[in-house]
Amino acid sequence: MTDARAQSIAIIGAGPRSVGVLERLVANAAEFHHDGQQVVVHLIDPYPAGPGRIWRYDQSPLLKLNSMAADVTMFTDASSTIDGPVIPGPSLSEWAEQVRQGAIRVAIDDPQLRSELTHLGPASFPTRRLQSLYLEWFHRRTLASLPDGYRVHPHAARAVRVDDLDSGAQRVVLDTGVELEVDVVLYSLGHNGSTPEREHSELIDFAARHELYYLPPAFTTDADTRALAAGQPVIVRGLGLAAVDLIVLLTLGRGGRFDRTDAGTLVYQPSGREPHLLLGSRRGVPYHSKISSTLVGETPTPRFFTPEIAARLEAGTDHLDFNADVWPLIAKEMLWWYYRELFTGHPSRVRVSWQEFGDEFAAIDPAAIVGVDAPLRSLVERSVPDPLDRLLLPEFDRPLRGRTFASPEELQSALRTYIAEDLKLRTSPEHSATLGLFMGLLTSLFTFSTIADSPSWSALSRVRDVHGWWLGYFSYIASGPPAHRLEEIVALSEAGVIEFLGGELEVVADAESGQFVATSPNVARVVRASALVDARLPSSNVTSSENEVLRSLIASGLGREDLGQLAVRRGDTRVESAGGEAHSRRYAVGPYTSSPFVGAFSRPNTNAISFRENDRVARAMLARLAALRPAAAPALLPTP
Repeated sequence: MTDARAQSIAIIGAGPRSVGVLERLVANAAEFHHDGQQVVVHLIDPYPAGPGRIWRYDQSPLLKLNSMAADVTMFTDASSTIDGPVIPGPSLSEWAEQVRQGAIRVAIDDPQLRSELTHLGPASFPTRRLQSLYLEWFHRRTLASLPDGYRVHPHAARAVRVDDLDSGAQRVVLDTGVELEVDVVLYSLGHNGSTPEREHSELIDFAARHELYYLPPAFTTDADTRALAAGQPVIVRGLGLAAVDLIVLLTLGRGGRFDRTDAGTLVYQPSGREPHLLLGSRRGVPYHSKISSTLVGETPTPRFFTPEIAARLEAGTDHLDFNADVWPLIAKEMLWWYYRELFTGHPSRVRVSWQEFGDEFAAIDPAAIVGVDAPLRSLVERSVPDPLDRLLLPEFDRPLRGRTFASPEELQSALRTYIAEDLKLRTSPEHSATLGLFMGLLTSLFTFSTIADSPSWSALSRVRDVHGWWLGYFSYIASGPPAHRLEEIVALSEAGVIEFLGGELEVVADAESGQFVATSPNVARVVRASALVDARLPSSNVTSSENEVLRSLIASGLGREDLGQLAVRRGDTRVESAGGEAHSRRYAVGPYTSSPFVGAFSRPNTNAISFRENDRVARAMLARLAALRPAAAPALLPTP
């Protein structure tokens, strides 16, 4: 037992973001620690500490990350602009190599996972189960480095409520009946599910009345698809990562396999147990795959959207609008990086010099670039002979907009061609300009993060843009699946297991026929099915969260819902109350907060936003503990 005067922190959630903050608590402890001081950290989560719910080991071995092993790390590095100490460590691929060499000990009983570890390279896309082991090891490494006086207590439970006590201390109530009295609380729940929205509730009721199958937005690992029968038509609304995972589980997961012919073509061999998947979305095309090429031209520096420009935008108005003020600059930055790589890395693929093209491009109004811009179109068509190398953002974003196809078969052929060409652009060395586009987008994301939580945003733009389409647009370009998953989708289309429905997909629950009905303006066709899957993650709206502890926080008035997000103060992420005051002892990080959305882990050497925020919140909590200590505390003696 610890001394009654030992200080304590409760971290609600124990996934990768939570253990990332724990690592920062340990790293910064020496600066705030007093000799003899005891600090207890309670990690509260029904799932294993480190992986948490999303990355837990207990899931299908078919599911993979959408990042290469070399692009995954939990460690700060020389690029990290943080106040605390930098403590580097291995990326996922480096960790695997050290495990193979015996420098790191990890027990792996599964032969399939041992084989994966043996063959994993920097460019491999690891399974989520292997990532689970990496996260578990990261947590164990952090525990092994706890300073004297620090202890971590795991609680395999859910927090249901946090109360303010008269002393200022916080009482955390768990669903097991245990009550913890702590000094500060960090809400770090990661992605969490939600109660069904009105549309989804109505579809659930419709499916129940007509004995149909409906799967609302859900985490793929937790979704129950056993009721989907072999050959059953299933409308799938969405073509992002959740849809890709669903396709994998309903094809490879049901015994199908992919073979490669002597000519190198991937062919799917059905097991006969697959349902017939009918895929559509607003864009009608899958997310772009991850990029495997490398830059060979001159690497540009940000020019049209820099931190200085972002700061001036924020300071210049009380009604910042993403579409009008920021997006045109990001769009121009993206194209600048794309064409610079094309012109300086592959001069044989263009007609003029980079100097000539760049000067004319720089003079174009950014607002014109995001629309149908005649000067830009003319410049590109004059300068870039191959249409495959030409990039104009409206067509890039909505490749099916305005197009019609004479038959469903023509649509299938056109989309298979589109995916094959897109894979060529994302993987071929001669098309490394696509990596330039990605780097321009990524650089702009880092710049945007400096103003993403600014109070200057108009309410409409925050909902519609900042926390709306912008995140989806970024994911469409930068967070797609591994390239081989898209090659598999082409093979599944050739085999007739999946079928594309088109863009601007509309699905209705037809009471007259008792079925789900889907249509798209791309092809004159009406599709009816007895099953519908909304292949996307649940909403992160805190008022409808499945986590009782978040709902109770809003209901108590000690937390404030801000356009669906939990409002937190800039800088230290303290939770804001209904009255706008920052709570002195409650903090929150994660995708459900008003802080910029960031992943729990990151690419090495990118000054990761999440690591910066982890360091800030850890230091803020340690500083709060230090302020709560008596000026001259007596030596601490353990109680029985």
